[in-house]
Amino acid sequence: MQLSSLQNGSDIRGVAMGPQANLTAKEVDTLSRAFALWLAERTQHSALRVAVGMDARLSGPALKEACITALADCGLFVLDCGMASTPAMFMTTVSDQTHCDGAVMLTASHLPSDRNGMKFFTCQGGLESGEITALLRLSEGDLPRGRAGQVQTFDFISIYAEGLRQKIQQETGQTQPLKGLKILVDAGNGAGGFYAEKVLQPLGADIQGSQFLEPDGHFPHHIPNPENAEAMQSLVDAVIRHNADFGLIFDTDVDRVGAVDKGGVVLNKNRLIAAISAVLLRETPGAAIVTDSITSTGLAEFIKAHGGIHRRFKRGYKNVINEAIRLNHAGQYTPLAIETSGHAALKENYFLDDGAYLATRLVIEVARLHQKGLCIADLLADLSEPAESCEFRLAIRTDAFRDFGQSLIQALFAYADTQPSFQLAPENHEGIRVQFSPEEGDGWFLLRLSLHEPLIAINIESERAGGVHIIAQQLMKFLSAYQGELELSPLASYLT
Repeated sequence: MQLSSLQNGSDIRGVAMGPQANLTAKEVDTLSRAFALWLAERTQHSALRVAVGMDARLSGPALKEACITALADCGLFVLDCGMASTPAMFMTTVSDQTHCDGAVMLTASHLPSDRNGMKFFTCQGGLESGEITALLRLSEGDLPRGRAGQVQTFDFISIYAEGLRQKIQQETGQTQPLKGLKILVDAGNGAGGFYAEKVLQPLGADIQGSQFLEPDGHFPHHIPNPENAEAMQSLVDAVIRHNADFGLIFDTDVDRVGAVDKGGVVLNKNRLIAAISAVLLRETPGAAIVTDSITSTGLAEFIKAHGGIHRRFKRGYKNVINEAIRLNHAGQYTPLAIETSGHAALKENYFLDDGAYLATRLVIEVARLHQKGLCIADLLADLSEPAESCEFRLAIRTDAFRDFGQSLIQALFAYADTQPSFQLAPENHEGIRVQFSPEEGDGWFLLRLSLHEPLIAINIESERAGGVHIIAQQLMKFLSAYQGELELSPLASYLT
């Protein structure tokens, strides 16, 4: 098997358990040695330090051991951080207490329990897609081995949590700023349980009612994913049942977060973006907020009304982060890059997509508003939300799915020029976004090629009941010519 088949953008992803396993201790050994070589060439350091952590997956301990053993055999000093979060592993490269040249996180985010993967970091952030490709090329050559390194067990998640506690204390000016607040955490049996016990509780919060804090790679209760409807409903029910002031839900490796406000008000997707945007734009009016491509018209209006500039960009957390960095370099202050999935990276935090840091920023605001008898949902009073929204994912049946997807999008651009009701959205950076007047559906659709899967993704929103159906009908007239190459049944079923 070619290791290059394991590349998933800027990550390594594979099946780690069962008869189809293609990411085993053997592959991790090779990739870890390649990372050691890549890091040595990049840093020119003779004595390298690397931290290694894992999420709650059942395959994690064996793969972590393979990674640590390989790195030590390359002569590195290795910190075994055990159960950790992806953002915490990056922080080992910038922390004064660890001074690591690099870090490795064993995780496959929200993917099924039989999957696993590897994320690689330096103090510059996660490796980019091109750097992963270079690392994979190195894995095909001679790799270092037979050098006696050292391994030290290191509880870095407690140091990371201490930094988050200090942030809350500094911003509120209190040692126990969460006293009198009931804040729940749903970790989904991933790696995020530490946030309740090591961040919230020491600051005075009542965390009774928090759920699924214990790591369990079977993920027995629900998928640890803030985008998953069942997972969000589980937290909504807990917040209502325990009359909590706020609730937080993390994905498996804690680089994403969703929230639920008092009374069970869901704060994810556009609402989550609006909430943190309101906080940041109060602090720095005139700033730009970078989001992914599927955000709503109402969110764009909300950001503008709060004195900000909305920059809608491509999906993919690396894409929005890099665009925010580019804007800052160009002179436009941009404090936030965020996706509707819950990936959020703040300039003040190394532009690291860090679910626990975003949660911390929200908790600070919860404490501030609580003193005034308000809650996060009050920040969203002027957020206009669509009457309807739907997403359709259409499988591509051809092997050359990227070529097909690009040709389909180009054909749709040409088709849109012939349709009076199709109004191309200005400054769209992914796929094709088309707007419709009140008479023709009062909304928009975005059609794009999935980042990693052979799928065409379609998002449709409308400001009125029945509007999505009207827009979908108009789009279906174009797509029906591709029924041989596209699985149209999800859209067809909706229209019948």
